[in-house]
Amino acid sequence: MHTRLRWIPAAAICALALLGPSTASADITAFLGVNVTPTNRTLTGISAGVGLLVVGFEFEYANTSEDAAENAPGLRTVMINGLVQTPIPIAGMQFYGTAGVGGYRETLHNASETHAGMNVGGGVKMTLAGPLRLRLDYRVFTLRGDPLYERPQRFYAGLNLEF
Repeated sequence: MHTRLRWIPAAAICALALLGPSTASADITAFLGVNVTPTNRTLTGISAGVGLLVVGFEFEYANTSEDAAENAPGLRTVMINGLVQTPIPIAGMQFYGTAGVGGYRETLHNASETHAGMNVGGGVKMTLAGPLRLRLDYRVFTLRGDPLYERPQRFYAGLNLEF
């Protein structure tokens, strides 16, 4: 067989694989939770992401309320996260681990600190009905600069819409 003709089947298979159905998806989550450092305070936020089988990326904004009476600062974070997730839901649940970088602003009374931060965590997205899922997430942050609390932790539950 001619050398060039040997590559035709391999090229055809590669082309069909690229033209086949995509496993990419996108989702958006609105969430409500609690920041537990140093005391429990309300957390709200939103995230939007894209995923391709096992890996994904998301942009996230979250805001924790300040509790001046407890000397607990408010904390706003903007993060870009990478995710590693199970490729398909297992018993209606898709597990993931995440890590990301971004910025934060911590405020208490009239003082504030704005700097860079990182986070690691994980969670699960549980199918409710159709594209609607419940998302449970836990994160630990590492805040740079001079924050009052360098390693805040948070937990949230949110409604996730996959499209």
